[in-house]
Amino acid sequence: MANKQAASGRRIPWAKAEFWGNEEKYVIDALQSSWISGGPYVERLEAACAQLLGVPHALAVANGTAALDLAFLALDVKPGDEIIVPGFAFMAAANVALQKGAVPVFCDVDPRTWCIQPKAVEKLISKRTRAIVAVHSYGNMCDMPGLLALAAAHDIPLIEDAAEAFGSRMGSLMAGARGQINTFSFHATKTVTTGEGGLVTTHDSGLAERMRLYRSHGLRRHRHYWHELPGHNFRLTNLQAALGVAQLEKIETILEQRNRMYRRYKERLLSIPGTQMQMITETCEAAIWAIALKLDAATFPQGRDDVMSALSNKGIETRPGFQPPAEMDYFGPSSVPVSEDLGRWVISLPSYPSLTDGEIDYICNELAMLGKAG
Repeated sequence: MANKQAASGRRIPWAKAEFWGNEEKYVIDALQSSWISGGPYVERLEAACAQLLGVPHALAVANGTAALDLAFLALDVKPGDEIIVPGFAFMAAANVALQKGAVPVFCDVDPRTWCIQPKAVEKLISKRTRAIVAVHSYGNMCDMPGLLALAAAHDIPLIEDAAEAFGSRMGSLMAGARGQINTFSFHATKTVTTGEGGLVTTHDSGLAERMRLYRSHGLRRHRHYWHELPGHNFRLTNLQAALGVAQLEKIETILEQRNRMYRRYKERLLSIPGTQMQMITETCEAAIWAIALKLDAATFPQGRDDVMSALSNKGIETRPGFQPPAEMDYFGPSSVPVSEDLGRWVISLPSYPSLTDGEIDYICNELAMLGKAG
């Protein structure tokens, strides 16, 4: 397989959008209708997501960052407020906090799960703490029962950033169904995609109404051009929603294939010296968005970036782990040593449902050969 792969010149991408059935049909239907911006597919997408997640309010938005922006607007985050965010995660929540004039306070993550833990968060709570953002990185889930209890004890809103965890669950509850406000991304690489796009969910009717207003210029439709508040245009188009509706019709198949991919990788990677996969706790049934692992410096002395380069030469596209905030000057200094170590040594391998077992074997074989033991 390895020789055939190299000889063919075929590249294995890190991610690939998958289409499962009615995507083309629904997009053409939306295109041929008079509903191009908003429309019935937006309503269908919201209703389907609300039902799947078990929440009363689901609002489709332009992207996952807009979803976080809506959450901060609904919570009335002000300049000087502190927002506790993970030190190892995609930095959307921290960036939106800065745009609001708020202060991102970085919490180091657990070295096994790569997620924030309640005890570490509690040490960072101050009188200025306005929200805690729990990011479910790579599809793994944070300790939601512990974080919810902590947030309730301190009367601080908890935002679930489930951009990478659509379909993950802990017990009977889905990711993105527990926080005061929950956010998702439907980016092209995500488990369910609308190209760009996102979702906000909540159980709070008042917050849902505020987010609906902020999503669409602060307008109430019963009175033309009357702005209740200074809103944005964070709406999702009917064309994009049509794609998402078709994707959700196949969510069980999507999750089954992602689980197959994860099981195959886990079986192979556990036998490769110097690799440590993200730990998924027994209480979490994770819908893994991206296969990530930490390389051991002694086994891979050339460093993570050289490993990525060598894999690229074999036709395998990879991604580094999330960069810690201290690497980005605009965040200022921070002390998150675990996150910094993960940022140097985590590599994310190709991760998409149609990735074959043979391709996974080829990727793992090439990775193993790059280690000292190989």
